[in-house]
Amino acid sequence: MLSLLKIKNVALIESIEVEFGPGLNLLTGETGSGKSIIVDSLGALTGERVSTDLIKSGAAAAVIEGLFEIEASHELLSFLSDSGIECAQVATTEIVIRREISAAGKNRIFLNDQLVTAALLKKIAPFLVDIHGQGDQAALFDPASHLAMLDEYAANESLRENVAVAFGELAAVQNELRDLKKDEADKLQLLDILRFQASELERANLNPGEFEELEDEKLRLNNIEKLSALGNEAFALLYDDDASASANFEKAVRNVDELSRYASQFLEYKESIGNARALLQDLSSELRAFSGSLEFSPERLQQIEVRLDTILQLSRKYGGSVESAIEHLETAKKRLANIEFSELRETELTRELAMKRSAYLNAAQLLSDKRSKAATKFAKAVEKNLLPLALEKAVFEVRVAAVAEPNDEDISPNGIDTAEFYFSANVGESPKPLARVASGGETSRLMLILKTTVRQTTPKTAVFDEIDAGIGGRVSEAVGAKLKLLSANQQVLCVTHQPQVASQADHHFVVEKEFKGGKTHVSIRELIAAERIEEIARMLAGEKITDAARENARTMLASAK
Repeated sequence: MLSLLKIKNVALIESIEVEFGPGLNLLTGETGSGKSIIVDSLGALTGERVSTDLIKSGAAAAVIEGLFEIEASHELLSFLSDSGIECAQVATTEIVIRREISAAGKNRIFLNDQLVTAALLKKIAPFLVDIHGQGDQAALFDPASHLAMLDEYAANESLRENVAVAFGELAAVQNELRDLKKDEADKLQLLDILRFQASELERANLNPGEFEELEDEKLRLNNIEKLSALGNEAFALLYDDDASASANFEKAVRNVDELSRYASQFLEYKESIGNARALLQDLSSELRAFSGSLEFSPERLQQIEVRLDTILQLSRKYGGSVESAIEHLETAKKRLANIEFSELRETELTRELAMKRSAYLNAAQLLSDKRSKAATKFAKAVEKNLLPLALEKAVFEVRVAAVAEPNDEDISPNGIDTAEFYFSANVGESPKPLARVASGGETSRLMLILKTTVRQTTPKTAVFDEIDAGIGGRVSEAVGAKLKLLSANQQVLCVTHQPQVASQADHHFVVEKEFKGGKTHVSIRELIAAERIEEIARMLAGEKITDAARENARTMLASAK
């Protein structure tokens, strides 16, 4: 639900902050007080386009911020994670959306303090809020939403899940078979290419690290004279000369050994002296062996040059490195195996495709049958609920059509059906698609009826902007009762001018406009019990509130409990 809404420098609003509660939240106030500005601001948090005209005159920027507390469904958490939005993996999570509109034209949107696009916000919005006003009918006019609403009424969630899973398995086999047939179409040419590449790479017998080892050996061969001179000279200085380091070291050791008889501090060096002697001997032996092994070989140098050239050519040809060339060899072998055994694999896939298709159609048919049975019940329930809303002559139909022999283009994760709502508000007129016949006021009331008929628990907030426009009396009472019924399952925000509707509120807010210092100021506050009586009395009587209006207001409030 929407817990907190902050609006700053939007239209007539300088700064307001309002905390909404669960159940039915109603906004009332004089015409033009700014109620619809609040709803429009909430619309901006769903990704709707906003203009700089929305910014309060004289301000540099407008800011709208909303705190939503919602059930963290797997679908929502997965979407947030895939979009790079960090969100706690808990049953109930908080989402903070902030939208900044700059007079300079720079607009920014933040979701949990992370910068996001309006497109992403639009995808998040269906998890958070549904806004229904007389100019906001796109969702109800879209037949794609009708099938989902029917399934919600019929509690088809598990059947829909079965169909979606079966569709995914079917699509996976279709894709593999499609790729296999594509390879088959180019089989002869592809076989020649893959065989040549595999043969070329196998003959080369590339090994990771070989190039670096050969480079080191090449460097040694090209500097053989220098290495020989350095090795011989180092061996002589360390061991072979009369005045070598080894000879001088032994003399020094004898002196230190003699000293240690008279000065005990030299005894601790005995172990280190032994290590140093062993190091000199090892190094001398290594130098002698190294110098003795050095031999210039033009043939070996030529072999290295040829091998390095081969490795470089194949590396460049197959990905830029020895590792990528080796990986390409493995890939080529696998593709060869797939193509060479493609006939066998195609037979297996064709048989598997038939099984998956049959499983999908069975699941889709079960869902289709339940939809067809639920459609009539749903239509009758909607018509019954329309009676008290000045739509007693209305006809409502849910037309479900299933594809008799579906091909690949006809199937989807939602099954093999299409559904569309048909509506007629007047006697003698045959029902037509909803988008062609329903007026704005009728659509808003119809949306309310559809939602209360479905009556499934949802974490989303439902917002109705003047759903009761143009009605009164008993119809207003019916609208209020339906809103109250809907609010038992989800949070509802509603802008109303009808006292019969306002009396049903769990949280009643009044929006007020006043003039101070030559400026217009808009404020909002939640009413306490005594203030609610005054506000409903004002809605009943107008500017001059009478005792009779107050008594009538008390009666309305008492009967609403």
